[in-house]
Amino acid sequence: MHAEMTQWAKKELSILIPNYNNVCVELVRVLQQQAAALGIDYEIIVADDASPQKDTIRLNLPINELPHCRYIVKETNSGSAATRNYLGQQSQYHWLLFLDCDITIPDDHFLERYMVDTHEGVVNGGICIIEDDTLSHNLRYIYEKDAEPAHTAEKRQANKYHEFRSTNFMIEREVFVACPFDERFTRSGYEDVLFGKMLKQQQVPVTHIDNPVMMTEFESNPDYVTKIERSMRTLYTFRQELKGYSRILTFDGGIHISAIRSLIRLWHRVFGNMERRNLCGPSPILKLFSLYRLGYYLTIKE
Repeated sequence: MHAEMTQWAKKELSILIPNYNNVCVELVRVLQQQAAALGIDYEIIVADDASPQKDTIRLNLPINELPHCRYIVKETNSGSAATRNYLGQQSQYHWLLFLDCDITIPDDHFLERYMVDTHEGVVNGGICIIEDDTLSHNLRYIYEKDAEPAHTAEKRQANKYHEFRSTNFMIEREVFVACPFDERFTRSGYEDVLFGKMLKQQQVPVTHIDNPVMMTEFESNPDYVTKIERSMRTLYTFRQELKGYSRILTFDGGIHISAIRSLIRLWHRVFGNMERRNLCGPSPILKLFSLYRLGYYLTIKE
């Protein structure tokens, strides 16, 4: 796949990485080496969203010593949506590649596949999940692994706006300026779902391709459950804007008998703590996860 420079469909690239409490020097080093090997115009910018772990900031400072790389530490925490918008403002090239800070680049041709791609607007590369039997008791890992077969490029393309995720995507800078992330989302969760809806409303072309980054880091079970609870509260806050873009909202809207909703709430009040203990423990049951999320969301509405 070693095309000549004249064959690149995209010849310049800003790689933008929002960061929070994560050391991502190795990720930046890998991306910098791939970009340099392609001979394109490029920059890599990491924006730290005021990480409270100061050692993390110190350990990321060597990013500034890599060619065409910058590590910026924001003074105040504003959330991932605002940080992505900030990175877009700091960028200089036509194509922007947004990547999460806690992923791994799975092979040497990751950037090359993006640069030979001829699609316009937005290109979403997707994710893959590491194979690791030692993580069989990690809720996030077993959830992501179970969902992985449904997230092939072909299946994502069939519902392209609903399946947009911000972990790994490329976008034209002028499109991003016209359609930024909604900064009311101050915590992570569903800001990328609303972004996909906005792309559809503005009729921006979205193409899903097979160019995944690899998830190799997974929160502890208690941390992940807490994160999901936070995202359920975010979903409730923005339920009108996200209508049609969330299975939980679709399910809730489809309950036409109030007694059914009351029964689910009662179940959650009686068994929710028991479900939560299982999900936070060493042997989480995946089927309980969906039930817990639904019960948690419906209880917020009381």
